[in-house]
Amino acid sequence: MTKRRTALYLIVIGFLLAIVAAWYAVSFWSVATAPVEFDGARALADVQTQVAFGPRTPGSQGHAKVQAWMRAELESAGWIVEIQSSQMLGHPVENIIAKRNNKPPEIILGAHYDSRFFADNDPNPALRTQPVPGANDGASGVAILLGLAHSLPKDGVSTWLVFFDSEDNGRIPGWDWILGSRAFVKQNPVTPRAVVVVDMVGDADLNLYLEQNSNAALRAEIWNVAAKLGYGKQFIPTPKFSMEDDHTPFLEAGIPAVDIIDFDYPYWHTTQDTPDKVSAKSLKAVGDTLLAWITQQNRQ
Repeated sequence: MTKRRTALYLIVIGFLLAIVAAWYAVSFWSVATAPVEFDGARALADVQTQVAFGPRTPGSQGHAKVQAWMRAELESAGWIVEIQSSQMLGHPVENIIAKRNNKPPEIILGAHYDSRFFADNDPNPALRTQPVPGANDGASGVAILLGLAHSLPKDGVSTWLVFFDSEDNGRIPGWDWILGSRAFVKQNPVTPRAVVVVDMVGDADLNLYLEQNSNAALRAEIWNVAAKLGYGKQFIPTPKFSMEDDHTPFLEAGIPAVDIIDFDYPYWHTTQDTPDKVSAKSLKAVGDTLLAWITQQNRQ
């Protein structure tokens, strides 16, 4: 009888230990794969850092400084960083690609990191030959991608973060719009299931309408996620603008792509596109939405 009780006791103890071990394993897995919360304040600081480098126009010192800074930030967050160089219209173009591994991307998140040579929309004609500071138009999108670099789970859906060069200098002799994204699509014959471009997404008065050239199904997915998170005031489910932006070359290649952009921004291509016009709350709304949307892709 004693031997039977001892054997039964050992069986019960072993069973309980197995349950505890399983609970710890599941808890550890959940913690390891859970995304880190998107930090809007950090994203705003990243906008300020970029503008402090000065103009990030192609070939400038600010352009080189922001490249080195982005690379250091991405590598410190555990990403593999590659700079792809090419020529477009006779100009050097350097796109920066960050990836977790060598798997082809299922999702590409993109933003341009260059700023514009001339503030040709400035209300003061005397300032129209000055460079644009590019706090919202350029730096805000980069800040979103860098924030996601620190927030995305390491073992999720294969995602590339792509920082496009030479997006913002159309209507200038010898230049054109979206040179970096065109070079990227030409150099990288990948077919992700979704491309999301963020551009001018930090405005304190953020109004993100449905961009009309974007893939409708992908656009609806993202705006629905935003609504569920309580960001319906920022992500307005009404079509408005039709943009030529860094999503365009992907659409032309038959890849579903969406442009998240606030084109109502009154300081576009002026010397007043400065960090004081950018809000941590707006950056967080966009960062939270994309983080939740990508996490949702992990479950598909």
